[in-house]
Amino acid sequence: MDQISLIVGLGNPGTGHAGTRHNAGYWFLEELARRYPLDFRLEARFKGELAQLQIGGRKLRLLRPNTFMNLSGASVAPLARYFDVAPEQILVVHDDLDLPPGVARIKNGGGHGGHNGLRSLFSDLGSREFMRLRLGIGHPGNSDEVTDYVLRIPSAQDRELILEAVQRSAGLFEDMAAGDWERVMNELHKGPDRIDD
Repeated sequence: MDQISLIVGLGNPGTGHAGTRHNAGYWFLEELARRYPLDFRLEARFKGELAQLQIGGRKLRLLRPNTFMNLSGASVAPLARYFDVAPEQILVVHDDLDLPPGVARIKNGGGHGGHNGLRSLFSDLGSREFMRLRLGIGHPGNSDEVTDYVLRIPSAQDRELILEAVQRSAGLFEDMAAGDWERVMNELHKGPDRIDD
């Protein structure tokens, strides 16, 4: 399995979107920035904020697209091409309606499940063969309510659960970067009460 060279956290820019469910990917990058010496800087040519980190003797890039969610590929694809990063070397972190709050799962490839950020990445990268960290946000129960749901701030209880999943996932960051997906999956599947520090 490929080592990861680029981690992308999906979300919508601007303070009005900061606390919404759709920004769970941004929350993951914010948690990493609390744990590691990350300095995100605006890179206009890549339509996003980029940080770099030396880990395991190699350089890892972290990208927060400043496009809106449905244009995420316009940020990720130019950066991947510029730095010669194959889709298989990319980890995309995103909110997931099909998982309940508090659950995080790793997935390789697959469909977009109606997620506009993934849809944009599939189109602009020309591939869906990248790793994904799916952060559960729950489902409103009615497909007609999905757009409003993802763009709203979660309840205090749901937010706490989502942030717990973000923190558990961030604790496995170095394993993700190394491509040790078996360990990552095993730890995430244990659930919130059984993760070893």
